Amino acid sequence: MADFFIVCEATSQPQVKAIADNIEEKVKENCGENVFHKEGFQSMQWVLVDFVNVVIHIMQPETRKFYNLEEMWSDAVVEEHQ
Repeated sequence: MADFFIVCEATSQPQVKAIADNIEEKVKENCGENVFHKEGFQSMQWVLVDFVNVVIHIMQPETRKFYNLEEMWSDAVVEEHQ
């Protein structure tokens, strides 16, 4: 089980890809960590980037609203960042 889940939103397929690629690059550069698993690059509606202890979900607005991941973890501590 991951220690942290990060859910973020991007308004277009290119933006979803750019965010995912940037996260992978910066984590490797700053932490020396490689991605354990990633998926969703075919449709770019929901990309998952898994570093084992941190799992990042990058979603387009409609997909985020439909799956409502935040509700699944409603008992967890939430921190919002802009």
